[in-house]
Amino acid sequence: MAVFVGCAPATITKIENASSTARPADVALLLELYGVTGRRREVLMALAREARQRGWWQQYSGAIPQWFEVYVGLEEEASEIRSFQPEVIDGRLQTEGYIRALIQAEVNVPPAEEIDRRVAIRLKRQEKLTFPDAPELWVVVGEAALRRAVGGVETMREQLQRLNEVSRLNNITLQVLPFQAGAHPGMQGGFHLLGFPGETDQDVVYVEYRQGALYLERQPDVDAYAKLFDHLRARALGPDESRALITRMAEEAL
Repeated sequence: MAVFVGCAPATITKIENASSTARPADVALLLELYGVTGRRREVLMALAREARQRGWWQQYSGAIPQWFEVYVGLEEEASEIRSFQPEVIDGRLQTEGYIRALIQAEVNVPPAEEIDRRVAIRLKRQEKLTFPDAPELWVVVGEAALRRAVGGVETMREQLQRLNEVSRLNNITLQVLPFQAGAHPGMQGGFHLLGFPGETDQDVVYVEYRQGALYLERQPDVDAYAKLFDHLRARALGPDESRALITRMAEEAL
């Protein structure tokens, strides 16, 4: 393979391990080697060219894990995001105070400079929610995430007020899964389901764990999580009821 492409074997290894971006010329040769033609070849070549362009998040290299850089890139391209978060507010809706409190609660608290960089990254991710091409964001959040006083009462009051505000945006639907819903099928943890505008673009399920993340693209996996999300939003309070609960909690200091 390396001989056909005209590069060192180590270069192929780096491309396969996602530690190096493939040059479009190399991708063209690999597609020829694999016999990929037609529309599929066009899509893959377009992806190869786009991958050479630096995303805004790459200026923060080192402040976020490489496996999360992949997610940020996907998030930038997504036209629809469905998210379930049972224990924490969705990162796209967090206030600065809430973000800082979460980072400072980690087992290994990073230096102040890195905390600032990580806060900047998360706030930057939120900007697209108000762009003309903003994705449709549908979030189901567990009541536990709203009740937990991350950063203290004042920080949480500010966070709840933020949720109240963003829930009124046309492209955001926010629902609360209340304690009274009892046992539910999402008790194993949170996930994100990303959809893309292109007809040939496959939806992706993102599931994060302590030291990394899983990117699920097989149709049975995507379908399973889509069905799970449908069950969760059916058991959650409606958008208006959710907003009323959040407002009441902010006024009552949780």
